[in-house]
Amino acid sequence: MSNTITSEIKFVVELDEHRVPEKLTWTAQDGGVELEEAKAMLLSIWDSKTKETLRIDLWTKDMPVDEMKIFFHQTLVAMADTFERATQDEKMAATMRDFTDYFAEKLELKG
Repeated sequence: MSNTITSEIKFVVELDEHRVPEKLTWTAQDGGVELEEAKAMLLSIWDSKTKETLRIDLWTKDMPVDEMKIFFHQTLVAMADTFERATQDEKMAATMRDFTDYFAEKLELKG
């Protein structure tokens, strides 16, 4: 019988009177993170029963738009990397990276 190890990641969302996020914090004790503040988060969860992605997309009302653009670009780059590691599909990962370059160019994120 194997021993099961668990790890917990916790998100705390503080809302204003209109239920708009004012503050996001997260904790991942195994990673040495304790109540770190964040301005935005995108969480995707695969439901294998229904074969669909469930999502939580949150950002604080003081998240600057220019930082949101950078956040999305970096997320797309990370998704291309994760896709390649998960599928070994180098050609499609390269296509995804081409799009991230185009995205950054159109938003003038890179010099």
